[in-house]
Amino acid sequence: MKATTSHEELAQRIEELVRAHIAESHRVAQEAVERAFKDGRRSTRPKGARASVAKGRAPSNRRDPEEIAALGERLYAAVCAHPGEGMKVLAGEVGATARELHRPMTNLKRTGRVRSVGQRHATRYFPLATPAS
Repeated sequence: MKATTSHEELAQRIEELVRAHIAESHRVAQEAVERAFKDGRRSTRPKGARASVAKGRAPSNRRDPEEIAALGERLYAAVCAHPGEGMKVLAGEVGATARELHRPMTNLKRTGRVRSVGQRHATRYFPLATPAS
């Protein structure tokens, strides 16, 4: 590579490099587009058409509010029996998975019966109200 001595020569060399870079980027993009449409596969739906919603929807997987409330009461009893424990231990006491206890625990915290300390897997739960006898 020849050493440049003036600003004009340097500017000209930079312009050449930029043009070469743009041309190469254009070529690579063109090849990518050609590869993408090489198979010739097209959607059978017309442009702008949306997938239709099934008329006979499957039943919802949502739990009954009474079931969540009953699970919440069992969870509250477990928190009172084992204050400061994490969700894994409480889930074992209740007989449910930690994922199943997420909504009941949220309800207990929202109503002010339980407080949590910590974050994520290090979260510990404590009762706030005295358990009903």
